[in-house]
Amino acid sequence: MQKVRAKKHLGQHFLKDLDAAKRIVDLYKNEQKTTKLLEIGPGMGVLTQYLIERDDIDLSVVEIDLESVAYLKEHFPTLKDNIISDDFLKFDVLKKLELTENDTFDIIGNFPYNISSQIFFRVLDYKDQVREVVGMVQKEVGVRLASKPGNKDYGILSVLLQAYYDIEYSFTVLPGAFDPPPKVDSGVIRLVRNPDKSLNCDPKKFKTVVKTAFNQRRKKLSNALKPLGIDFTHPFLDKRAENLDYKDFMELTHLIFKTT
Repeated sequence: MQKVRAKKHLGQHFLKDLDAAKRIVDLYKNEQKTTKLLEIGPGMGVLTQYLIERDDIDLSVVEIDLESVAYLKEHFPTLKDNIISDDFLKFDVLKKLELTENDTFDIIGNFPYNISSQIFFRVLDYKDQVREVVGMVQKEVGVRLASKPGNKDYGILSVLLQAYYDIEYSFTVLPGAFDPPPKVDSGVIRLVRNPDKSLNCDPKKFKTVVKTAFNQRRKKLSNALKPLGIDFTHPFLDKRAENLDYKDFMELTHLIFKTT
C-alpha cells in the first residue's frame, strides 16, 4: 500500500521528520507506571513505530481515517487487535480500552489541529484516569495551555487544565517537518497529572465561573460575572479573568455559589 493521502477535512498533516517523532516519543516518561497508552491520530505510524518498541506500555491507537486504519493494519500487524477505528471525541474510552474507573491510561499523539482543543476538553472528562499527555498541536494552542496568569494567551482551557495538570511547552516543530506542511508552526506539550491538585468545589460550577469570566475577558470581573448574580465585594472583582489562577477561581466559585 502506498502512503495515505492527507485529507484536509480531517486536518491531516503527516509528520515526516523522524528526529521530531523520536523526541515526542521520548518525551513520554510514563513516570507513574501507567501501562495503557492511547495514541490519537497515528496516521501512517510515524510515532507508532517508536512506541511499539517500548516494553513499558500496552499501546492502542485510535484513528478515524479508514485509509489510515488499513495502512496501519498492513504495516503494524502486531498492533492489529489494538487499532480502534473510531472518533476519539465520541466513544466511551474506558469501555473501548477495557478499563474500569479505577484504572489509568495515558495519551500521546500528533493531534489534528482542528479538534485539538476538543481533545483536551475530552482529557478533562477522564482527568481521574489520564495521568500523562504528550501531544503536538498548533503552536499558539500549546503556548496557551502552558501560559500562566497575567499573560494574554492565558484562557479558559489554561485554567481548567492547570487545575489538575502540570503543563510544560517542550519544543517547536516547523512546517517543513510535515507533509503537507501546515501554514503555522507546531508545538509539543506535556501534561502530567498532579495528585496534589484538587478543586474542592463543584467542577461544573467551577467551569461555569471560568467560562463566564473569560467570555468578557477585557472587563473587570465585577462586570464579567454579573450573569451569575454576584452579590458580594472582593478584591478579585477588580481584576480581569486573565489575572487569576485556578485557585482564585475556586475561591470565586465558593463565594458565588455560597459553598464551603
